[in-house]
Amino acid sequence: MTHSYSPVHIIGGGLAGSEAAWQLAQAGVPVVIHEMRGSATTDAAGQTTTRGTDAHQTDGLAELVCSNSFRSDDWEFNAVGLLHAEMRRANSLIMACADKHQVPAGGALAVDREGFSQAVTKALTAHPLITLVREEVTSLRDKDWDNVICATGPLTSERLSDVILELTGEGHLSFFDAIAPIVHTDSIDMNIAWRQSRYDKEGPGGDAAAYINCPMTKPEYEAFIDALLDGPKADFKDWEHVPYFDGCLPIEVMAERGRETLRFGPMKPVGLTNPRDPLVKPHAIIQLRQDNALGTLYNMVGFQTKLKHGAQAEVFRMIPGLQNAQFARLGGLHRNTFIQSPKVLDRNLRLKSLPSLRFAGQITGVEGYVESSAIGLLAGRFAAAQAKGETLDAPPETTALGALIAHITGGHLADEKASFQPMNINYGLLPPLEAPKVDENGVKIPLKERGRAKKRLMSLRALRDIDQWLMPQSETTNA
Repeated sequence: MTHSYSPVHIIGGGLAGSEAAWQLAQAGVPVVIHEMRGSATTDAAGQTTTRGTDAHQTDGLAELVCSNSFRSDDWEFNAVGLLHAEMRRANSLIMACADKHQVPAGGALAVDREGFSQAVTKALTAHPLITLVREEVTSLRDKDWDNVICATGPLTSERLSDVILELTGEGHLSFFDAIAPIVHTDSIDMNIAWRQSRYDKEGPGGDAAAYINCPMTKPEYEAFIDALLDGPKADFKDWEHVPYFDGCLPIEVMAERGRETLRFGPMKPVGLTNPRDPLVKPHAIIQLRQDNALGTLYNMVGFQTKLKHGAQAEVFRMIPGLQNAQFARLGGLHRNTFIQSPKVLDRNLRLKSLPSLRFAGQITGVEGYVESSAIGLLAGRFAAAQAKGETLDAPPETTALGALIAHITGGHLADEKASFQPMNINYGLLPPLEAPKVDENGVKIPLKERGRAKKRLMSLRALRDIDQWLMPQSETTNA
């Protein structure tokens, strides 16, 4: 029996909007995606230009702006890996395309960013129930749309931001997010650098040497820190009061917090051995991760920066192995926007003051590609249920999906004095479980092993509970 449902309108074709559209279409509900990038505008002089953003390079759907990594793929002992597993079970388009376009990255799931975006775009534009419209949406109240998902992400246009500010009544918050440089692989000096993953850990592709490592002595590190601190930074004038997200701090901001900070962060030398001098431990190590399927581009892991472009090449070429580096893209900063979700959204991600409107993705206060896609997945399923006249409860909080939505729609209010800030998925958002303290022989289990056992028990519980939540919504079509 064929049903005719009113279309759901999705504003924004990023990861969250793309995932929401896929979930809706797979449920038999028509979708219209409104994407600003690629639309044409005409100025007062009659000149026509194509719209873009300060951070995007293309008009492809689900373009990855910052890193190309979806982070750990370990479902047993890592919360983001658990989220990967739950989304795969929920027929996630984003995860299906990431799996098809993965590149070596140790224990992480990283993707060829162009191939990934092209695959998502192809899947969505080929679907008979999905229509892509290239236009900027600047109003919400005057539309006759009764089922809307706003997934405009961290780069929401100024005009739509003003509309959201009015609708929420609580204002919205902003912070700076940073982009790391990308280096041409053949410009890296492999007589100095070497390939190895930290602790030789194999990733989803089975590669235990997925990273390129550049070692530093203490004098080289100290000179690098001096140059980093002294280098000219981008001037944001009126935006200087906007905070950074702690999970994506510029390296110079980390260096300002202490000269050793980078050695305990992105430049930590642990778990790596220089094969040319195995008995000498480097003072610091810079890692580069493959950025495309051809292996011709590598990005500098954790090297988000607000250094001016003219200074970046000079400072980064101080790194041994990168003295002749050629950069395919230099680092930069862009502003992120998010709403006060705990106050303005219900558990179905609907705006309390306008229930026909849902929010999804980074604008809800989750941080990271996977988390944004996950909220898009949930928004799509909630909107599909609404289109069909059904109700759908959020997943249980014992799952990674349920824990995320519980946090952004209410969990944070346990401490009303604290300001709401973007959050990555972590085991601290899930109800705890106690791991056994002794083994079957009565021998005390070390604390570190109990911690790993606890995570595994929580992951097993999560997968059991997400399967139960998904059971009545069984879907068999794959991306």
